[in-house]
Amino acid sequence: MRVDLHTHSTASDGTDTPAGLVAAAAAAGLDVVALTDHDTTRGHAEAAAALATLDRPLTLVPGAELSCRFGGVGVHLLAYLFDAEEPALLQARELVRDDRVPRAKAMVESLRALGVPITWEQVARIADGGSVGRPHLASALVELGVVDTVSDAFTPQWLGDGGRAYAPKNELDPAEAIRLVKAAGGVSVLAHPLAASRGPTLSEEAIAGLAAAGLDGLEADHPDHDPAATARAHALAADLGLLATGSSDYHGTRKPLALGARTTDPEVYAEIIRRSAGAFPVPGAGGAARTA
Repeated sequence: MRVDLHTHSTASDGTDTPAGLVAAAAAAGLDVVALTDHDTTRGHAEAAAALATLDRPLTLVPGAELSCRFGGVGVHLLAYLFDAEEPALLQARELVRDDRVPRAKAMVESLRALGVPITWEQVARIADGGSVGRPHLASALVELGVVDTVSDAFTPQWLGDGGRAYAPKNELDPAEAIRLVKAAGGVSVLAHPLAASRGPTLSEEAIAGLAAAGLDGLEADHPDHDPAATARAHALAADLGLLATGSSDYHGTRKPLALGARTTDPEVYAEIIRRSAGAFPVPGAGGAARTA
């Protein structure tokens, strides 16, 4: 069983529609894929409906990647199988999501002040109705020839944390986010916890504090973890009694990350299901559904 628990669609900053994402996941030979768009569940219904159009079975895990901040460090929390309509978590997601547009507009103005001929209309076109974020601005910089790749935009010179055009946003305290996810029946996993190439990371002491607050797991196998970080993340998960997951963090063509580039042990996936009480994985019969 091949399980990828971290992907994005056009509902946030991926380039595949939710339906296109599940089709790509099936084509990549995955058995299970989690849709974890930033601070939104808007793509879940389309992705679930598309399962029946596939030529092979694929199970969809509904999730989201929640934007958090602790001690000045940006933190991403993967939440799985929570009740998407639970009021407290829904309100928290909406507060974060609603802040994305004014934040993006502020960064556009900062870039223009730096001499970049970017416009809000360009960014909105790239976002195409999705939950707008820095990757959309980064794609605009690529279009304009300012940087060569999306990753090149995430530096202090441009959009990196604390960078010249960076603007802060409304973000959750990770311990509070963990509590909200758990109250909504979900399971929480800290995304790419030791990916230093992405910017500052939490200390191991801070991660231990989140474990004490109810964190379920660490995304140990991630394309942005080098071998040493991967090994340390697995060891830290074992030390703290946390689940160790693996995921591609797929964004379509926006980032060079292939579906299934990293995967989660099926036993860990089964434990995530066992711990959840807010929602269920959505099974797809694939070709069997059309030939029955």
